[in-house]
Amino acid sequence: MDSVRKALRSGDVEKDSYGRLSCSACEEELATDNDPDEIGKQRVCPECGSTWTELS
Repeated sequence: MDSVRKALRSGDVEKDSYGRLSCSACEEELATDNDPDEIGKQRVCPECGSTWTELS
């Protein structure tokens, strides 16, 4: 599981002009999975199940 920043640089995740993140492989918008016990968020692709971490 990579970070969102690394995924943007490598091309696995794309960001549109409104700041929405989408999976490059599936072209689906990423969902957010918040766990209150962890720091940051997990971004999940609903189509392929790939996950990326996002520290805020």
